[in-house]
Amino acid sequence: MGKSFTDSDFEYIFETMEKLARERKAPVFTLKNFLKTPFQHLVFTVLSSRTRDEMTVKACNRLFSKASTFEELAKLSVEEIEKLIKGVGFYKVKAKKLKQLAEELKKLGRVPDTYDELIKLPGVGRKTANVVLASAFGKQTIGVDVHVHRIANRLGIVSTRTNVETEEELKRIIPENMWAKVNRAMVGFGQTVCRPKKPLCSECPFKNFCVYYKQLNKNFSKQDVR
Repeated sequence: MGKSFTDSDFEYIFETMEKLARERKAPVFTLKNFLKTPFQHLVFTVLSSRTRDEMTVKACNRLFSKASTFEELAKLSVEEIEKLIKGVGFYKVKAKKLKQLAEELKKLGRVPDTYDELIKLPGVGRKTANVVLASAFGKQTIGVDVHVHRIANRLGIVSTRTNVETEEELKRIIPENMWAKVNRAMVGFGQTVCRPKKPLCSECPFKNFCVYYKQLNKNFSKQDVR
């Protein structure tokens, strides 16, 4: 896998990623400031799956204008929720899940603050539970989405095939007191610099150890020889 990362390396990486992402106004830092409660963080994360943050924000603003609490959301019909969140990926499926989610939360009387409780809720998977625990409750956990999985592998921090493997490996090598920083830092960096397509490698401060960049240059060199 190449470079061996120290605790100070990780601290530098996450601070630099967040700094660059904020400077470039990454959606994860500029668009989610309106989320005030654990319920809102939970709904946003559920809706954000396979959807751009900009679209998720618009859908959440419409939804929260009608239902800013799980008690209010439980009163809405699935059809009403569909109209409010239309535009996000799989909005009809998510509308049903949100209705079920609101009803479950109403029974509980709160948004759970443990992984085991969150994962049992409708529409809540591993990534969603971990992101909510970190963003809404300040707990040290790592939510691995497509950005985190992609960047961790591109940089050579891990060499994994699935999001679950990435989460497990990151938790093994990154100090626990930094876990809550991982998702926001990497998502912001992934939205602005290390993009899925056409990443801005020339502007990346991690070129000296990035496995993806080295492989890219190696391929270019081969083409030049031909």
